[in-house]
Amino acid sequence: MALLEVKSIVKNFGGVTALKNISISVSEGEIISLIGPNGAGKTSFFNCVTGLLPIDSGEILFKEGKIGLNGLSPNKILEIGIARTFQNLRIFKNMTVLENVAIGFHTRTRSGLWDALFGTRRLKVEEGMIFAKSAELLRFMGIENQANEVAGNLPYGSQKRLEIARALACGPKLLLLDEPAAGMNPKEKEEIAALVRKIRDKNIAVLLIEHDMKVVMPLSDRVVVMDEGAKIAEGEPAQIQKNPRVIQAYLGEP
Repeated sequence: MALLEVKSIVKNFGGVTALKNISISVSEGEIISLIGPNGAGKTSFFNCVTGLLPIDSGEILFKEGKIGLNGLSPNKILEIGIARTFQNLRIFKNMTVLENVAIGFHTRTRSGLWDALFGTRRLKVEEGMIFAKSAELLRFMGIENQANEVAGNLPYGSQKRLEIARALACGPKLLLLDEPAAGMNPKEKEEIAALVRKIRDKNIAVLLIEHDMKVVMPLSDRVVVMDEGAKIAEGEPAQIQKNPRVIQAYLGEP
């Protein structure tokens, strides 16, 4: 069964239907790309899956249908294994790179207020483990040399890597990436695609929104195409590239 199952979800904003009976599934170890023109409903879909927006109808299930996500808070959804990045970067720009990643690990700590007030041994041991694991994640993302820099001073591409690192620190089984290659040069896009594959190799499924077809097509196991809030096509990249409706709606007439 699928890791994530989204069944016929509908989301309305007043008289506008942003999502029209959308059904998508993601299995463990898959890389699925969600494409479509601006305003197609892609980010609204991400917001519904991660609890930022309530759905009006339908069902969202996780971990082979064992957990229903309908009505859960974003924090609870994060705890059970779904993390995300945002199209507009949401890093803590005045904190160091290492501290940004450590915040992600703090979502999984056991220390409480008592430990913080009295500086218990458990807190100190846990803090040490968090910063060691944060440094390891920065090495994985290729930005370990920038660990002590203020995050806001990083180049844009490194800030993108940092946000992904912080999402990974939350320990997800499913990672949602909202335009991870946006604003990058061709070399940086190749590097981000390689990192997404490395994330998948850690048995983390990836669902991403992306506009650059040079990134999407060689990277994806499957591609889902949206237009005006509806899913108009789904299949392997080669199938999608030949789909007349997709060409007309998004890829552009030849």
